[in-house]
Amino acid sequence: MSMRKSAYWMKQLDERILEHLDQYGWATPNMIAREEQISCSEGHVWERCQRLHYVGFIDPFHSDMYELTTDGRLYLEGKVDARYRPWPTVERVLQK
Repeated sequence: MSMRKSAYWMKQLDERILEHLDQYGWATPNMIAREEQISCSEGHVWERCQRLHYVGFIDPFHSDMYELTTDGRLYLEGKVDARYRPWPTVERVLQK
């Protein structure tokens, strides 16, 4: 497996969210927050999902459900470098 190329703004939680979506196909922030290996609130997962959506790694569909994009899958495979994605500041993410 190739090494993932993460950006400085990424957290370990972002990796867990992407891995969860890769494994299950889709999930809500509530579902992800209830996972045993994820110890944070639904609100924090939602915030990280907003950032991952901004950079194109996940997409929302039907209310608050998210799924992995092709770029998200390629990131997990080490084929996309997150350092070259748009920087997801809070202001930018909330404007989208």
